[in-house]
Amino acid sequence: MSDLLWPGDRRAGSLFTDEAFVRAMVAVESASVGAELDVPFGPFDAEAGGNAVIPLVEALKKAHPDLDVHTGLTSQDVLDTALVLMLREAGGAVRADLASATRALDDLAARHGDTPMVGRTLTQWALPITFGHKLDAWRSGLAAADEDLVSLSFPAQCGGPVGTLRDGRIAARLGLDDVPAWHTDRRPITRIADALTAATDACGRIARDVLELSRPEIGEVSEGSGGGSSSMPHKANPVLSVLVRRAALTTPQLLATLHLCAADQVDERADGAWHAEWDTLRLLARRTAVATSQTADLLDRLQIHPDRMAANLAAADAAR
Repeated sequence: MSDLLWPGDRRAGSLFTDEAFVRAMVAVESASVGAELDVPFGPFDAEAGGNAVIPLVEALKKAHPDLDVHTGLTSQDVLDTALVLMLREAGGAVRADLASATRALDDLAARHGDTPMVGRTLTQWALPITFGHKLDAWRSGLAAADEDLVSLSFPAQCGGPVGTLRDGRIAARLGLDDVPAWHTDRRPITRIADALTAATDACGRIARDVLELSRPEIGEVSEGSGGGSSSMPHKANPVLSVLVRRAALTTPQLLATLHLCAADQVDERADGAWHAEWDTLRLLARRTAVATSQTADLLDRLQIHPDRMAANLAAADAAR
């Protein structure tokens, strides 16, 4: 996690960190034995066996010789279920930010919803609209993304070595959905990823409008506190909008990777396609959480300039 290469990454907090991953895997093993297992200290050599479950299980068995740790499970059961637990947490964080963004939109609508402005199509002046009309479009995207997140299911994975087993106790103890094994049916993963990407789509659409409307020659909105420039101190760059747009431009490629992995499944456990999902999901979850948090702040501080809206609308009327 790098705040330097991905400014604002700290907003994602502990989502999908190594520590969170270990805790989630231990939670799965605890649910399997019906006892609270202590989280062992790392580091764990995940490279030797190709995944982090193998060294973790060794540590847990050594710490709890009296318990039947990992019996009936395979590494994919533990890892997939741990991923689902972390994705459920990420989805909750994203939904909270979407709710904050929507409240900010409601406040903007109450104060400026009736303000006339010029509508634009294909970058050109079109017909008059109100700022509320634009806010409705922003709100619609956020609401649709939230609906996608609400409708998600979060299934446990308990198929055993080749996906023929099913243990509903683990799902029940973790508050997850009890479903047949999905070792090589990756729709549970891509469905969650689709919903996360829809959230960045909606946020990116808002950021794109703010970037356009805050150009000095338009000047109809501006960020509450623009960012500075290293060489041009007079500038107030729309930094939050830029960073949100950055996420909206990159998360669809992460989603595409997950769908490619789903299409490349083979036999009873994929040889690489499964492994490629893990860090892709980490990036997608964290980037989505960061983008929705930045969008909520952007909208909460957004400054509206009715005088510029009126001037641009008058210019458009005069040109018709």
